[in-house]
Amino acid sequence: MLYQRSLDIEDRLMTVLQLIESGHYSTPELAKAVGVSIPTMSRDITALRQRGYSIMAEREDNTWHYMLEGEAKRSQIMRRRPR
Repeated sequence: MLYQRSLDIEDRLMTVLQLIESGHYSTPELAKAVGVSIPTMSRDITALRQRGYSIMAEREDNTWHYMLEGEAKRSQIMRRRPR
């Protein structure tokens, strides 16, 4: 079902946002946490950025981690969450 696949992707994107907000995750860590490949996770991050989420990458100990920029992180996620 195409519709179900779209819903699954939307759910995954919201999960990725929540993970980014909860801690510093790298691309491989996010991919493992949601059960997708690293290239798929990179596409998901790009899709979220294109939707207007301020996802920043920060370097820590020779690795990169994602974080949401700004103070209104929770409201940004909740405002865009599908009903």
